[in-house]
Amino acid sequence: MADGKKHATREAYGKTLAELADEGIDVVAVDADLAGATKLDAFRDAHPDRFVDVGIAEQDMMDVAAGLSLTGKVAFTGSFAVFATGRCYDQIRNTVCDSNLNVKVCPTHAGITVGEDGATHQALEDVGMMRALPQMTVLVPADFNATRAALRLAATTYGPFYVRMGRLPVSQVYDEGFSPEVGHAYVLREGTDVTIAACGVEVGEALAAADALADEGISAEVIDVFSIKPLDAGTLLVSARKTGRVVSVEEHSVATGMGAAIATLLSENVPTPMHLMGMRTFGTSAPVATLLEHFGLDAKGIVRETREFLAEWS
Repeated sequence: MADGKKHATREAYGKTLAELADEGIDVVAVDADLAGATKLDAFRDAHPDRFVDVGIAEQDMMDVAAGLSLTGKVAFTGSFAVFATGRCYDQIRNTVCDSNLNVKVCPTHAGITVGEDGATHQALEDVGMMRALPQMTVLVPADFNATRAALRLAATTYGPFYVRMGRLPVSQVYDEGFSPEVGHAYVLREGTDVTIAACGVEVGEALAAADALADEGISAEVIDVFSIKPLDAGTLLVSARKTGRVVSVEEHSVATGMGAAIATLLSENVPTPMHLMGMRTFGTSAPVATLLEHFGLDAKGIVRETREFLAEWS
């Protein structure tokens, strides 16, 4: 989408599934009474015969999706991220992943940008839970166009997928023709002094931070870690060797998310000074802008912490 407006990544969900169905891909969707919020209603309205609502029963949602996948369907599931991973982890682990079923776990409302819904609805552990599972692919798209592409990748690539979507309208990062690949990260801005690796809504914040750092004479390379599992080792290691210092930024727990994955990669291949930005506590209820500022995950926070990190390792 390229209309100059901000769009939440969740807005791509139902629209893209409807397009895929129209194109002849045998997609179905299973929801847990949240089709309006997850934007699966666009798919439901276009293809009611391919949509199942199990009610507020996420475990059933995942098992129904698993069963549909065994009939040859490409089965997508919705709900909020905190429920789609936490309430039915057994079903994802033992039914979907252990059997390598063609089920796509695609929740919305991830991270602190859920906003006023508060800590109970702000999934901060979901990426870590999903990347720990054998067979699972984990994608965190940065904007509407990247999300549309990620959903298409999930639909046309066999196996379990986790595609993390959000509630917050974000600026366009990619053109409509963006065609990413599983296992790839994308260098959005070249730099020489520090690498800023980001995913999801933090990609836009990282780009804005790089602009501000440039005004201070700091050259920041910005990488969109679109694919968190598998990780793009080549792109990340080349950048780390070039800049010698890495900052990771995510609206997720630093203990198990994207930053932790990158830290493991660097420690095993190119030991590099690294600063992990993300969540170290539960979130709280407040407007999104307030939360991003409070937890230091807006552009100003990235600039501040990057500057301090570089001073420490200069």
